[in-house]
Amino acid sequence: MAEFDRPTIAAARAGTAAAIDQGLRSYMLKVYNYMTVGLVLTGLVAYGSFAMAFDPTGNLTAFGQAIYVSPLKWVIMLAPLAFVLVLSFGIAKLSTGTAQLLFWAFAAVMGLSLSSIFAVYTGGSIAKVFFITAGTFGAMSLYGYTTKRDLTQIGSFLIMGLIGIVIASVVNIFLQSDGLGFAISLIGVVVFVGLTAWDTQKIKESYNEAHGAELLAKGAIMGALSLYLDFINLFMMLLRLFGTQRN
Repeated sequence: MAEFDRPTIAAARAGTAAAIDQGLRSYMLKVYNYMTVGLVLTGLVAYGSFAMAFDPTGNLTAFGQAIYVSPLKWVIMLAPLAFVLVLSFGIAKLSTGTAQLLFWAFAAVMGLSLSSIFAVYTGGSIAKVFFITAGTFGAMSLYGYTTKRDLTQIGSFLIMGLIGIVIASVVNIFLQSDGLGFAISLIGVVVFVGLTAWDTQKIKESYNEAHGAELLAKGAIMGALSLYLDFINLFMMLLRLFGTQRN
């Protein structure tokens, strides 16, 4: 009798594994969809804000004065951090709809804060660096998803590197050293390339089919936020290294 039960048990286990695999793919697809739409929204807001900031003669409009010159620029620069903190520490208390709205708002405000890159770098170099970033990000995220290697220790080292980059960047605001800025960008590329793989693995491993729909939806939003930040920071580091500045 036990012999006849074995195929049934094996089939049940195979079916469960297939269901989990399908659920994981759907979950990761949702994460990437959130991230992609967030990036598109950021790009549209960034370019639209830049277009509104300058008149046809190249002078700043009232809008441009507000976001680039007035004290409001500091609010715009710090606002994305506020959104990240609210989502990171308040996600458990937020509804899924509210978390989604905050993510879209974050992406839009990030676009506003990044609009100045169009005034500093040529459009062609921005596009070139974007595609380099997309290719690099895609390759490392795929590695993080498929590798059997535990990236936990590497992730801890990368977090230390990230903290070092933040401290060095703050110091360089006062020093204005081109050499330090180059070193920060170079190290930053390595750090965010690694973080892309690590975050992808963490998101994958955080999936649990036993979690409810709301918890999984919130997890997808937070996963998208992590990968979005990896992409944006990698893009900015590469832009500082390879971007062509306007004359």
